[in-house]
Amino acid sequence: MDLSLHPTEALLNSLYWITFCAVVVSSASAVLKAGFQEFDLFGVIIIAIATGLGGGSLRDMLLDREVFWIRDQIFFFASLGSAIGIFILARLVRMKPDMFLLPDAAGLATFAIAGTLVSLLLNIPWLVASFMGVMTGTMGGIFRDVLCNEKPVVFQSPLYATVSWTGSLLFVALLYLQIDVTYAAIIAGIFIFAGRLLALHFNLSLPRFRFKA
Repeated sequence: MDLSLHPTEALLNSLYWITFCAVVVSSASAVLKAGFQEFDLFGVIIIAIATGLGGGSLRDMLLDREVFWIRDQIFFFASLGSAIGIFILARLVRMKPDMFLLPDAAGLATFAIAGTLVSLLLNIPWLVASFMGVMTGTMGGIFRDVLCNEKPVVFQSPLYATVSWTGSLLFVALLYLQIDVTYAAIIAGIFIFAGRLLALHFNLSLPRFRFKA
C-alpha cells in the first residue's frame, strides 16, 4: 500500500496541532487520575508530564527521531500548563473520580492519529505505522497508571487499545483513498473517541483469558 505522504507545510501544521491537543488532554487526564490519590502539586505535575509526553517520546526513540518535546519545548509548556490549570480547577469545582476517562479518551484518539501520521511521514510500513499510533496513544496512560500504583486501564478497561488500533487503521485506509489528511484525522479521531466512550457505556470488551475449570 503506497500512501505517498509528503511533509508539506499544511500536513506538518495539522500534525503540530493534533499533537498539541493530545498533550493537553492527556496531561489533564493524568491530573484528574492522580488527584484522587491526593498527591501534591509536584507529584501531579510529574505524572502529567509522563502521561502527556511519554507515549510520543517512546515513539520518537523507536523511530530514531528527535524527541518531539525536546525539539519544540512548547509541548513541554503545554503539558505543564495543563497540569497546573486542572490542579487549580479541581480545587474550585467538584469532580467525580471517573471524570478522567473523558480527556483520556480524547488523548487516546489524538495521540493515535499523531503517532500513525508521524510514522507514515517517515515511510514506515502502514501496518507498523498504525501500531505506532496505538503505542503512542496508550503508553502515556500506562505510565500514568503505573505511577499511580494502579493496574493500567489499557489491560482491563473496555476496548481501549482495540478502538485505538481500529481507528489508526481507518486513518490509514482514508489516506489510501486519498481523503484529505485533515478530514481523515477528524473522522478517525472521532471514531476512536466515540468508540471508547461507547465501549465504556455499554461495557464492551474482548474475551478475557481464563483457565478451564
